[in-house]
Amino acid sequence: MTLSWLVLSILAVSAIGYVLGRQRALNSAGGDSRGLHSLPSYYGANVAMWTIVPAFAVLIVWLLAQPIYVNSRVLDLLPDSAVAEGGSLGLVMSDVRRVADGLDVAVSQGAMTREEARLISNEATDVRERLGEVGVALGSTVSDDVLVGAQQYRSLNATGYTIMSIVVVLIAFGGAAYSFMRSNAAFRARNVVEKGILALLMFAASVAILTTIGILFALLFNTIEFFRLYPASEFFFGTRWAPSFSGRGGASDLGVLPLLWGTFYISIIALLVAVPVGLFSAIYLSEYASPRVRSIAKPLIEILAGIPTIVYGLFALLTVGPLLVSMFGKDTLGWMSGGTAVMTAGLVMGIMLIPFVSSLSDDIINAVPQAMRDGSYGLGATQSETIRQVILPAALPGIVGAILLAASRAIGETMIVVLGAGAAARLSLNPFEAMTTITAKIVSQLTGDADFASPEALVAFALGMTLFVLTLGLNVFALYIVRKYREQYD
Repeated sequence: MTLSWLVLSILAVSAIGYVLGRQRALNSAGGDSRGLHSLPSYYGANVAMWTIVPAFAVLIVWLLAQPIYVNSRVLDLLPDSAVAEGGSLGLVMSDVRRVADGLDVAVSQGAMTREEARLISNEATDVRERLGEVGVALGSTVSDDVLVGAQQYRSLNATGYTIMSIVVVLIAFGGAAYSFMRSNAAFRARNVVEKGILALLMFAASVAILTTIGILFALLFNTIEFFRLYPASEFFFGTRWAPSFSGRGGASDLGVLPLLWGTFYISIIALLVAVPVGLFSAIYLSEYASPRVRSIAKPLIEILAGIPTIVYGLFALLTVGPLLVSMFGKDTLGWMSGGTAVMTAGLVMGIMLIPFVSSLSDDIINAVPQAMRDGSYGLGATQSETIRQVILPAALPGIVGAILLAASRAIGETMIVVLGAGAAARLSLNPFEAMTTITAKIVSQLTGDADFASPEALVAFALGMTLFVLTLGLNVFALYIVRKYREQYD
């Protein structure tokens, strides 16, 4: 049974259980709902809850645990020579999964039967020829051991999914039967259902916290592994970024300072564009614009936030970059040699951040009580004086929060940097030179067939941890500023 059919089966059992549980409760009260402790719908919901929750809990745990178990079993079955030829455990398992997927495609397209795929021998050449008939390419580097491992991988997965389907369906029926038998007039169904919903709400509230903890530990463990292979002092204080994977060159220089500088330089230029434009537009929309103009201008500004970042990157590469070259290139001032530069990425990123600053600032300014405006006008202040001396100071904590949110968004941007700023890691004050950022290098370091046992691949996690700490420090600083300048208004 496929996963989709399994889920639909559980939902169908829960729907039937809802109807039967509700009807059983009514029958126990002689058909009069006034004789029930709870509303009839609670009895049906109790049966549905006991059907869905245990079954889905087992299903999710099984789907998470089965790949770990199957991978360990397949690696135990593979000889040491297969791992030695593959270079690392991760690459060997990648080959095994690729070949297993090829066998699945061959079976689905009729190139071989399931029995033939299950009984694959070590005749690798024959297997490749048969799979080649349906366009399933295994590659010449696939060894006989990997083919056997792929067969074991398919077999273990198929057995695991079969057992999972049986266990999950039995749990669904067991939960439905258990709750169905308890559906009587004296049963406190409402209490049970509301406790279940409360537990669900608590779980939903914990997802963000648990996800953050999981990300932190994933970064932390791989960062520790990186610093076992590469000196921390050279990483944090090195001024040269020149990774070289094993077998492709000499030793690597993995200094993070050029990437940090590129990240902050591009972000600063972006904020210099976004903050004035966004803040001034928010002041105009909230204090000066008529309702008609505001109803048109505000949605148009917010459309910028819905444009994909890849579109901004193409805009930087094809429009802004050539425009800057025509203004500051070799034929004019001679400052800019190519379209990819810090200024290109900074300007486009600033345009992207305008709606973040504008919309948040506009909402914060509108939240300032009207009584403060009226009091200022009553004391003889003009509108501009009221904005400068009353409204902006009152909205300052929220405006600072909006600006720092935009800064965090700028620090984490990738596609605009890749297409607009280039890939050169350098320390320079010239905004018309190509530079790169931490996020762009994280992508490049994890692209391709990377050996995760090498410092050149693990450095991506160290870069991610560095970015995480910097963003956390920025948020702590924002919280300090907001608390220091926060004022309470009646």
